[in-house]
Amino acid sequence: MDMFAQLHLAAQYLATTAISFLEKKEDDSHTNLSFSNTEKRLETRPLDKKGSKLGLDFPDFALQWISDEPRSLALHGKSHNEVVDWLKEVTTALDSSKAYNYRLHYQLPYAMGIYETFQMNNQKKMEQLIWLRILANQVLSEVLATNRLHSEVRIWPHHFDTGAFSPLNNSDVTIGLGLTVPDSLVADHYFYISGYCAHSGLDTSTFPKLSQGKWLNQKFKGAILPVTKTTDKKEATDFFNEAIHHYRKVAFK
Repeated sequence: MDMFAQLHLAAQYLATTAISFLEKKEDDSHTNLSFSNTEKRLETRPLDKKGSKLGLDFPDFALQWISDEPRSLALHGKSHNEVVDWLKEVTTALDSSKAYNYRLHYQLPYAMGIYETFQMNNQKKMEQLIWLRILANQVLSEVLATNRLHSEVRIWPHHFDTGAFSPLNNSDVTIGLGLTVPDSLVADHYFYISGYCAHSGLDTSTFPKLSQGKWLNQKFKGAILPVTKTTDKKEATDFFNEAIHHYRKVAFK
């Protein structure tokens, strides 16, 4: 199993910890995660009044119990059952009557076998994946600030994308934007943006051609920019700012 798939699976330990201990939100936002550019790790939302969190450290490929009594578990060589047993133990430190359960309400495209273990098998790939998460945080934060939009920048454990979602000020148009993982649309990580009005995707067929990236208007209505087509943060922020400019034209007609 490649490094990306293993990270995606490991992120589910954070998601299931949130599901086990946090109040359920209708939009599932209690399960989403942040990525710390400085610590280079995924983190849950605070799990108790003391601010305890569960993290996934990318460089060391380890789970981290973030609290006043921190602990860590290197995932290399560990089975799923060993990780679950560790989580059941460390989460007893929470001031909660609930217990940890590994239970998801969505399907993932892969799973670990009973006798399979996590393997830190590609350091170069790990470094690239760290860079992508940092880039996504930097680009989205700058775009939101430039356009005076208000949204958290979060990673959704199901699709494993880094995303933001915000209405355009004083309009009925809402935009979703972020960096998503390779899928049937693009066989590479790519930046995306889409606009909605009353939950329907906005038609982009008449939008002017973008300087970078391209508009799509089929199943996905919006714009995409593969990471391989851009070389720096400025190009990615320019892509988003130009697309938002066109969405504003539609919003304020």
